[in-house]
Amino acid sequence: MNKLSIHIQERVLHFLQPAGTSRGVYTERRIWLVTVSDGQRQGVGECAPLPDLSCDALPPIIYNNVLRRFCDEMERTGQLDAEALRPYPSMLFGLETALLSLSSHRPPLTPHLLFDTPFSRGEVGIPINGLVWMGTYEEMSRRIEEKLQQGFRCIKLKIGAIDFEQELRLLERIRSRFGPRQVELRVDANGAFSYADGDALYKLELLSQYALHSIEQPIRAGQWANMAELCRDAPLPIALDEELIGINDPEQKRQMLHIIKPAYIVLKPSLHGGMMGCREWVDLANSLGIGYWITSALESNVGLNAIAQLCSALPPSGGSNTLMPQGLGTGKLFADNIEMPLEIRGDKLWTT
Repeated sequence: MNKLSIHIQERVLHFLQPAGTSRGVYTERRIWLVTVSDGQRQGVGECAPLPDLSCDALPPIIYNNVLRRFCDEMERTGQLDAEALRPYPSMLFGLETALLSLSSHRPPLTPHLLFDTPFSRGEVGIPINGLVWMGTYEEMSRRIEEKLQQGFRCIKLKIGAIDFEQELRLLERIRSRFGPRQVELRVDANGAFSYADGDALYKLELLSQYALHSIEQPIRAGQWANMAELCRDAPLPIALDEELIGINDPEQKRQMLHIIKPAYIVLKPSLHGGMMGCREWVDLANSLGIGYWITSALESNVGLNAIAQLCSALPPSGGSNTLMPQGLGTGKLFADNIEMPLEIRGDKLWTT
């Protein structure tokens, strides 16, 4: 193998419309593109930590310096030290992607083909959910209608930003027209509910009347005993998301899942250990009878492409032969996105 050289490009992407989350509203997104070359071929990956959320969300200048240090080590050894990168999942994911991209860059393959799967060959699409961002009642209502008209059969609503009664009205509006077999409903609270005084359990009971598929992270992360009680007592399935952030040791992963016993885990490679870490989570979840799905975390199309291809290469949740709807985004978040051969047709993401 020829000696590797790695170039880092820091970029700021701009959202087409503000993206409202429980941690505020994003109008721009900082990412680092890593391009690995062996003198003949090159591969590209995306390192995209989320401010105030990722365990490796460092100040930009520090993030760049740490990433450069790992890249220098890769140039020196020709190897990716995945164990050393466990505390830096967004960096690990970007470098894993770049190396897979490099290895696939030979005729007739091209750098965006990371895994040889029916999805990467354009033979099948991956079912995805239609995401409805936080906003006013009117904005969210309009976005729901748009997703239904586009053909999405799984709708995910970010909740916790407006009055809870209004959020219930939005769910009631959908269920008055579509039963659970017609439209699957997921909600994501991003830790917005309080465990104290039974608040979270009361709200989960109200939500359960709308035949929801699941709710993600009803209370903030780090309350293992309280989350375990909710998973045991709640009348609807609970999925863990932020709970997984920063848990990078395999034994700690097993311990957390054994204690909380969620119905599902939601995996984001940039947040939850890169490709290596997600494979560990999937193996653990399947061994414990816990379902999973994969979602993107506001990456550019470089990251989205890698996440989708990883998704197509992993064993389906619970040993099923079919994928449940994944949270892979549409590739249309940014005004200055990076071109990738991805396309939405109906409610599926395809490689073109």
